[in-house]
Amino acid sequence: MDTDRARELLTIELADLDERARFAERTRAETTGDENAEGALGQHPGDYGSEVANSMDTELLVDTVADQRRAVQDALTRLEEGRYGRCAVCGKEIDDERLEARPEVPTCREHADTPVVA
Repeated sequence: MDTDRARELLTIELADLDERARFAERTRAETTGDENAEGALGQHPGDYGSEVANSMDTELLVDTVADQRRAVQDALTRLEEGRYGRCAVCGKEIDDERLEARPEVPTCREHADTPVVA
């Protein structure tokens, strides 16, 4: 993949993830609730369960977006270092179709499920 195209895709993805991160943080702030609230005391168990589930969903969203941002930033680093587009496991070139669909991937299709240690 052309490095200019890769940089464009990664930059767009990073901007999108930044917006998602802001949304996730706003959502976290909203679900954190009022410090003076009673919490579980005096609250219907179903309402409390819903609050806990919403809080867990929000934390998962925050963590997922952070992981995705890290993957894009790592790809930008590989691009700057001249390692972008090469599989981190076998060193073979990653096909353009894969990079076009997921420009942040560090591995070829063959090693897609192989954990990559940074």
